Amino acid sequence: MPKKKPDELPDELFLIEVQDPLSGVTVPALRADRSPAMLLSFAANHFTDAASRHFKEAFDLGAVDWRLLFLFAREPGGTAAMAARTIGIDKGAVSRSLQRLEAEGLVVAGDLHANGRSRGWTLTAQGRRMHNRLLKIALARQKDVLAGFDVNEVEAFCAFLLRFQSNLAVLTGNR
Repeated sequence: MPKKKPDELPDELFLIEVQDPLSGVTVPALRADRSPAMLLSFAANHFTDAASRHFKEAFDLGAVDWRLLFLFAREPGGTAAMAARTIGIDKGAVSRSLQRLEAEGLVVAGDLHANGRSRGWTLTAQGRRMHNRLLKIALARQKDVLAGFDVNEVEAFCAFLLRFQSNLAVLTGNR
């Protein structure tokens, strides 16, 4: 059996014993309430689904669309490849969304970069107005999901998530 590192978390922290209904055998399974990866995934899925439904109904924007508006408001001139890496989605989905956003007059492509393939994307004045409308809603929703947290808890939570992302980037080779 491999020796554990002194700071390595024990498997038992994340496991629960359940009885298989077909065989009657007790088997280990992940505890959802003690698995940060599962909790984060479930929370992100529910959060994205709720935001997507709201932004689709109110503004006819899909999940990738509103994410790109937020991203390019923060990082004007960012490329589709950078957006795909940052958001963690397929570059094709980003490209399709950028085509929709450009057709709606919300973003504009810049000149080709030195590599001759990628362009930076920037919000238009109309895109900035849309972003500002979305931002008000996003801030209110964020405060709602963080109800009961104090400032220190939010800062610690964000620090934990950033460390989690950093560990994930090392694990997946996406540094």
